Amino acid sequence: MRTGPLTGIRPLERLYDGTVGELLPLPSQLVGLYGELRLPNVRRRPYLISNFVQSLDGVAALGIPQTSGGQISGSNPQDRFVMGLLRAIADVVVVGAGTARSVPGHLWTSDYIFPALGDEYAELRRRLGRAELPLNVIVTARGEVDASQRVFQGEVPVMVVTTEAGQRRLTQEAGFDPSLIRTVGESGEARARTIFKTLSRDDDPAVVLLEGGPHLMGDFFGEDLVDELFVTVSPLIAGRDGHERAGIVAGREFAPDGPILGELISVKRADNHLFLRYAFASRNDQAKQSVQKEV
Repeated sequence: MRTGPLTGIRPLERLYDGTVGELLPLPSQLVGLYGELRLPNVRRRPYLISNFVQSLDGVAALGIPQTSGGQISGSNPQDRFVMGLLRAIADVVVVGAGTARSVPGHLWTSDYIFPALGDEYAELRRRLGRAELPLNVIVTARGEVDASQRVFQGEVPVMVVTTEAGQRRLTQEAGFDPSLIRTVGESGEARARTIFKTLSRDDDPAVVLLEGGPHLMGDFFGEDLVDELFVTVSPLIAGRDGHERAGIVAGREFAPDGPILGELISVKRADNHLFLRYAFASRNDQAKQSVQKEV
């Protein structure tokens, strides 16, 4: 199997593909590495996809400051390529404040995570009619974000979603520009449904990409707002020894009383890493429609 001429990485091996929907206009280099990519028609409402990496024993967050999914994936190049591809099709990328703090120099764009294919990702965005860069959305109930982080320095469009209490902290203590802040309630939690409504009102995004962390993921699953999950399974055994090492979902409990079942729609492989894709759309249609009626 040949490697990509620009990237030096091996293409993903397709093991199963049951995806349906609109064929996205990927440039040939991206098709050569990933294969075809389809999404349901999402023009009528935002479509929420999520992307995580987890260890073989189910750890998605190591619970250690300044660590991220890169330590779990082993900085696998195919994982970074897929992250870039999903960011390239997204209008909005959403992360929690904890995830943002763990990678203070990060920008949630395609060319940041996989610069070797920056031109191809940009061409895909042009073909899809997307803005040049996706809106980076940081979610924090208490306003716990650092204004000195790179994401707030003007390189990318950015928004902070918080409560009114969080807004007061951001504007009064951290000196944030109020125009970058959207509020979703007085205090307490920034609930997934109100976050989704906020994103729905901002340029009616076609695709929202949720990149974590596990507590935010749990909230969106709990509100029946996740349409698809892309998950990379690393061969790493991370282990647990008294640390809070969450899986993909934290802070919510669904089974056995309210289990959430995904439909496996794609399996790809790169050496010892698996790239899985699950759909949850049939469960979410009613909840999504009710959110749209409220907007």
